[in-house]
Amino acid sequence: MVDFPVFDADNHYYEPKDAFTRHLDPSMHKRAMQWATIDGKERLLVGGTVNRFIPNPTFENVSKPGALADYFRAKAGVGDMRAAFGHLEPIGERPEYRDRAARLRVMDEQGLEATIMLPTLGVGMETALERDPEALTAAFRAFNRWLQEDWGFNFEQRIYAAPYITLVDVDAAVEELEYAIAHDAGVVLIRPGSVFGFDRRRTPGDPDHDAFWSRLDESGITLVLHGGDSGYAPYEQLWGLSGETESFRIPPLKRLLSASPIHDTMASLMADRLFERFPNLRVATIETGSGWVAPLLKKLRTIAIQVPGVFGQDPYELFLEHVWVSPFFEDDVLKLVERIGPDRVVFGSDYPHAEGLADPVSFEKELDGLPDADVRKIMHDNARALVTPRPR
Repeated sequence: MVDFPVFDADNHYYEPKDAFTRHLDPSMHKRAMQWATIDGKERLLVGGTVNRFIPNPTFENVSKPGALADYFRAKAGVGDMRAAFGHLEPIGERPEYRDRAARLRVMDEQGLEATIMLPTLGVGMETALERDPEALTAAFRAFNRWLQEDWGFNFEQRIYAAPYITLVDVDAAVEELEYAIAHDAGVVLIRPGSVFGFDRRRTPGDPDHDAFWSRLDESGITLVLHGGDSGYAPYEQLWGLSGETESFRIPPLKRLLSASPIHDTMASLMADRLFERFPNLRVATIETGSGWVAPLLKKLRTIAIQVPGVFGQDPYELFLEHVWVSPFFEDDVLKLVERIGPDRVVFGSDYPHAEGLADPVSFEKELDGLPDADVRKIMHDNARALVTPRPR
């Protein structure tokens, strides 16, 4: 059993209904987020269309933490996902999901020193608005003001709520980054996926975004990539799927397709030689698992050999220098540690989501056999270093 306070790199809140609207310019409500009653149910409209990323966006009732843990471990006899959810809890009975003082009390009970706090609804909103950059940037500007107000980007050096930044408008992205810096943010968040620009779709590391990357490099703040709606609908539609993203209701074919937004995003950052251009950048991949790591590293080595000069520096070594990975608890965590080293692995529980761990510290079981010093790095030291800006 760990005998030190733990730093959990993947905790979540459940957004209140006004998370996007409390500080939203009134002129943007119809183009961005608004609530409507349709067929007797409250629905979230995003860009004028009912958004189904979260089937229950009011979070009036939520699943118990860890309800789907056995399901995601693919244990026999669990049954289908809907049955595995079990009894839902009224969110009013769990103030820690929306109140930071209550959350700190729970963290004390759990043995958590600190956590990176991430969206539940928010990670699925960019795709719905990406073709209206003005509405998109207004929506997340409002979201970040709510986030700072209710949670704080750095609350008592224990809760590090990550402001969300979209690169669709690089000037607006720099403004949001400056706001994050001014409010002592430990991390900032973007989605894995390409960027829908004014004239063409771009990679995140495209030189058109260099004003953002340059300022992030200068600030020393860590970038978090967290799973959500990455805009892969066109790819999925090639295979006859609807392309609609809805959490937990994922057809078998979609589960089996090989496209991976986190793999592709990290591949694009390497291909764009982002870490060569901005050597102080740090990227932490959270709630995207680790199954993509080995295939990408193999491809990087292969391309470096087959196409001499395509990289200015060894891409394999650059990856190991600049990238941290938070594996799913059901992954082969020890194999990941062997592959990228204990200094580049961070623990995340996904608490209080159904697919996460009810007891965050129980992740230590996945580290059985590692030296105590490596366990401490993964369960505390690495994440603590990531929320501390690194000087150039």
